[in-house]
Parts: sequence; structure tokens; C-alpha cells
Amino acid sequence: MQEAKTIGLGKMEIRYLIDGSHTGTMGMFELTVLPGANVPPPHSHSHNEEIVYVLEGKLRYAVGADKRDLQAGEVMHTPKGIGHEFSNPFTEVARALIVLSPDIGAQYFVDVSEVMRKGMPPDKAALVAVMTRYGLVPCAPAGT
Repeated sequence: MQEAKTIGLGKMEIRYLIDGSHTGTMGMFELTVLPGANVPPPHSHSHNEEIVYVLEGKLRYAVGADKRDLQAGEVMHTPKGIGHEFSNPFTEVARALIVLSPDIGAQYFVDVSEVMRKGMPPDKAALVAVMTRYGLVPCAPAGT
């Protein structure tokens, strides 16, 4: 069993449990989102599908036009190519388990953290370049 890798992204934390990027299979990480955290822009995945399962707190999650406030024990699926986004506009910390198939891997989040370390707000062009390199495509927010 590989050791979990933790990556800090401002008021978010990614704790990679299974990094499937090395084998081309699914991966899994725990996502912690503090209230009001700066989150990724709405995007889709060119090569991956994603499942989010809330462990504690609430997470506002949107897939296409379906926007919900997920509570502990609730799940949403994001098919490949469908725009999605999340946030934590609530007062409590949210934790969720994320499964990607195939996985983009922990290195994506390491690369994003490097962009964020260079300044806040992060350089949008540099962030989009990292996203594009891993098959993430920025898109319009849900409902627009």
C-alpha cells in the first residue's frame, strides 16, 4: 500500500490515497474544503470521469445543470466531458472522497500548488496551462 500524499492548496487540502496515474487506473483522494475556500474554476475532464462522496459537512456541487448541496453520505457522478464545479459557502469544513477513472494523479495538484505559491490571486494563464496539460477544460459556470 502506498503512503498517502497530502497537498495544500490554500484553504483546500488534497490527501491522495491511491495515485492511479502510474498504472492508468482509477485513483482516489480525500478533499478537504474550508468555508469560503478559493476553488478551481468550472471545468470538464477530457479523459476522466469523477465521483464525489461527501464524508462530512456540506459541499455545493454542480454537474451540468444539476446543482445540489451535498451532505454527508450523498454522492454525485461527473461523466467525462461534462462541466462541473464545487464550493463550500457554508460555515463548516467539508470533506469528500473523490474517485477519478482513469486518474489524473497527485502530480496535477502539485503543479497547481506551484502556480499558487507564485502569488495570489494565482496567474490565470499559468493555471489554465496546467489544467490543459492534464486534460481539464475550463467552461462556463453551471446555469449560464
